[in-house]
Amino acid sequence: MANESETAFYVYGIVPSDVETDSGARGVGDPPAPVTTVTYERIAALVSEIPRDKPLGRPEDLTAHAGLLDAAAAEVPVLPLRFGAVVSDEDAVVEELLKANEDDFAAALDELEGKAEYVIKARYVEEAVLREILDENEELAQLRDQVRGKSEDATRDQRIALGEQIGKAIEAKRATDTQRTVDALERLGVEISPREPTHEEEAVHLACLAETAKRDDLEAAVEELARDWEGRVEVRLLGPLAAYDFVVTQRPEE
Repeated sequence: MANESETAFYVYGIVPSDVETDSGARGVGDPPAPVTTVTYERIAALVSEIPRDKPLGRPEDLTAHAGLLDAAAAEVPVLPLRFGAVVSDEDAVVEELLKANEDDFAAALDELEGKAEYVIKARYVEEAVLREILDENEELAQLRDQVRGKSEDATRDQRIALGEQIGKAIEAKRATDTQRTVDALERLGVEISPREPTHEEEAVHLACLAETAKRDDLEAAVEELARDWEGRVEVRLLGPLAAYDFVVTQRPEE
């Protein structure tokens, strides 16, 4: 193993001090490094040693970071740190991160006990949503008919106008469908954090913090939406995940 001067400590997140890591858990690095804990009083940091001279940032490192935290969140409360949190050594993990923030971290972990983040992502079926928009707007339907079968150069302005109006119509539908999803989730008593759309045809993008014991209720609510929107919107439920949208932790400086 490299000596202390050649390695640093990569920090994934904060967990209760009584958490034990799986001996097979691996994190960032090439080869992936074993994950252990550094504890202080009521809290602990999930860490692995990394060489100082090997920069991080490969897609595999990002995947390992998220995967480790999400796996932990399925079992225990965890406060995720942003990718790239590195400190100089084990003493620095204790002094600069754990000891300096023990009360805040312990309180946040108490709030997360028995909970995890879930993400609802839904995307419109392109043909279905376009048909719906045109059926609801006679002027847009007429504009579509005007450009159909004609050259793009000859109908450039009309096509631009058509695209802009369809985009606005999708935004309006997104707002309505997102609110319907929020209403369905709020009945379950979950916390909700809206996310920005990642695709122009995205219908819903929400994160929620829910009790893991009520996951079946959450799945049932999402499945009901999926049934109602069958053929119109494709719905996915992701999780359990680390509570990225509900917890903000400081990234320590090396």
